[in-house]
Amino acid sequence: MAESGSFAAPAPGATDLSLSADGRVALALAVVVDVALHGVAGPAGAAAIADRLGQSPRGIEPLLQTLSRAGILASARGRGGGYRLARARREITAGEVARAVQAEHTVARGPDLLAAVIAPALAEVAEAALARLDGITVEALCRRAVAAGLAPEPPAALTWTI
Repeated sequence: MAESGSFAAPAPGATDLSLSADGRVALALAVVVDVALHGVAGPAGAAAIADRLGQSPRGIEPLLQTLSRAGILASARGRGGGYRLARARREITAGEVARAVQAEHTVARGPDLLAAVIAPALAEVAEAALARLDGITVEALCRRAVAAGLAPEPPAALTWTI
């Protein structure tokens, strides 16, 4: 990390990170935790996920597709279809989810102050936040939801390794 008061230039393809409770990253994390909690017995349907999160199914569908393309969720089409985690809860981090849904960000053209000073400072903060999110697993978020009384403890999923 750069010294206090100095800022590294943003990496090519640096992303814009919004961590507001009503933002895209927060909704993506809620979707993944919802699928982890409710998709154990079978795939969780988009309509049911949206209903539990107070969202419209059409509104979360692009997010579900993004998470599927990123290998975080697996989707099944047709009758009985829906979404499930693509990997075990302990193997998916909040940082991975955040990176999957971030919009590409390019340094704004225009005022030199924005491009040379402000954007690099914000990129540095975003990277620090992502590093912290990398230490939080979906498993830990599920435990928090259960502890808060928001979900029953799901049955332990069996994982076979040969």
